Amino acid sequence: MIDLHTHTIFSDGDLIPAESAQRAAVAGYKAMAFTDHADASNIDLILEHVRRASEQLSVYADIELYCGVELTHIPPGLIGEMTEYARSAGAEIVVVHGETIVEPVPVGTNLAAIEAGVDVLAHPGLITPEEVALAAAKNVALEITTRKGHSLTNGHVASLARDLGAPLVINNDAHTVGDMVSKAMRQNIALGAGMTVSEIRKAEGNSLAIVQRIMKRRLNRLGKASQAVAGSGQKAPDAS
Repeated sequence: MIDLHTHTIFSDGDLIPAESAQRAAVAGYKAMAFTDHADASNIDLILEHVRRASEQLSVYADIELYCGVELTHIPPGLIGEMTEYARSAGAEIVVVHGETIVEPVPVGTNLAAIEAGVDVLAHPGLITPEEVALAAAKNVALEITTRKGHSLTNGHVASLARDLGAPLVINNDAHTVGDMVSKAMRQNIALGAGMTVSEIRKAEGNSLAIVQRIMKRRLNRLGKASQAVAGSGQKAPDAS
């Protein structure tokens, strides 16, 4: 199992990264991304501290960890700019807090996130067919969520994604103890949204593809760093 949407004490989660990682590993997850709620006020703090924790913990924890952000309640006109900034500042995955029906997310957020080419559009609510078609064209994953409230529109998202070919991923949007649901519960929630077993497997494959994309970006970054160091005559960093 892979989860690409979780929160720690660096936004509104209850757990420090180490405990979140340990609980996820015990629950059977093999990879997880920390994606704390971010805007311009806290994005640097999140990426500095959570990246350091995820890099350190990944060496010892029985789970692969990645550092990202969930851009949250940001005006749509700023989402493209903030996505670029997040990636330049070291975010390995960029999630946008979509237009869930249980929060007053600005109208236009879904479209702006897809146009920006984010990795995952979380709980996109009553997303339109036009937006889903664009997500398919830009390979932006739409989230099927296990989180209470946000999950109310899972069926709508799954149906449009099936019809229009958009990629789906299944995430917990975990904030606290108990949010890392079991494999059986993840499957039951997805089945309840109308997904088939083969579609669930495809969604898990989509999550793996995003992880592979993250690793490619990481290797590219290390390669560029090594080239810069080589040019300066200093010792290259350890890519392990």
